[in-house]
Amino acid sequence: MSGGTSIDQAPATADGQRSTGSTTGSGGSGYRVTQPFHLAFPVHDLAAARRFYGELLGCPEGRSADDWVDFDLYGHQIVAHLAPAEAGHRQTSAVDGDQVPVRHFGVILGLEAWERLAERLRAAGTRFVIEPHIRFKGLPGEQATMFFLDPSGNALEFKAFGDPDRLFAKQ
Repeated sequence: MSGGTSIDQAPATADGQRSTGSTTGSGGSGYRVTQPFHLAFPVHDLAAARRFYGELLGCPEGRSADDWVDFDLYGHQIVAHLAPAEAGHRQTSAVDGDQVPVRHFGVILGLEAWERLAERLRAAGTRFVIEPHIRFKGLPGEQATMFFLDPSGNALEFKAFGDPDRLFAKQ
């Protein structure tokens, strides 16, 4: 990624697990991921996806072919597939006063890493669907959140909790 900042990549352990809980660099999340997820999503242009995910978000590129490319998003495998007709979000749902894109994905970061990402996105001129702010203020699920679109119109949400143990708190 340009600017000398990259996502932290913790080495895999003997059992193949990777911790993304480092608190250094832009990828420190404060959470331990023991089983990375895989997500495939449509894009209209692979070069634009490489610029967005690789350069702006700092995701190292993995394997690729003429019609797909995979990226390491904070230890998770995401795969951009060339499928222009399927790209973009179409519906929203009301959440705490915001119209949240129904189809979206992202990462839960530590608060400091979330703040650094928000500043990097602002500096790059990113247009937010939902500006960085605190949602559910004073409630068990209080969280920092922001939504923005990739060049193909796919919605991403990055969020942070002041207390990671409250991730699934009901009360």
